[in-house]
Amino acid sequence: MSEHTIQATARTDAGKGASRRLRRSAVVPAIVYGGNAEPKSIQLDHEKTWLASQNEWFYASILNLDIDGQVESVLLRDMQRHPYKQQIMHLDFQRVDANQTLRARVPLHFLNQEKSPAGKSAEVVVTHELNEVEVSCLPKNLPEFLEIDLADLKQGDIVHLSDIKLPEGVEIPELKLGKEHDVAIVIAKAARTSDEDETPAAEGDKK
Repeated sequence: MSEHTIQATARTDAGKGASRRLRRSAVVPAIVYGGNAEPKSIQLDHEKTWLASQNEWFYASILNLDIDGQVESVLLRDMQRHPYKQQIMHLDFQRVDANQTLRARVPLHFLNQEKSPAGKSAEVVVTHELNEVEVSCLPKNLPEFLEIDLADLKQGDIVHLSDIKLPEGVEIPELKLGKEHDVAIVIAKAARTSDEDETPAAEGDKK
């Protein structure tokens, strides 16, 4: 698991007015909470944080949050964005304990779809029903992503949640709730032809 460090500084001012001033100064207001410590208000450089936010690891990895030289292990739990500007409005980080199991959403990476029988066929439509999944594990075992090899995918195949190959120490809590929770992740189905798209009503209009 790669390590990623985010630089931050503590802040004492609070409230909406203070947050607006920070944003005008290209700074992102944020908070870190959880664990055995009190919540702490912090601030981050917007440009550096924005660049970090373009990476998948920013959302699904344990981050080293360096606050004035003191490093804490955290997970990003919430990000507020501006409705139309490329601006991060606020961030919530949660402290993690190395000895306590956590839950986090991890992205799915689909491999070799274009090489598969289904991917090569113009008569097959491959749909991804999920792009991420919630896992449970110790922080040290948290994967940045999970890979699903679709090299053998063919028409009619369905890849389920239980088909994901999980790293050691990683579980999918959803699968413990029963077979009905073993949902489809990938479906390869026959493409509809133009003849199938025509409704009886449309055929009747031609008469």
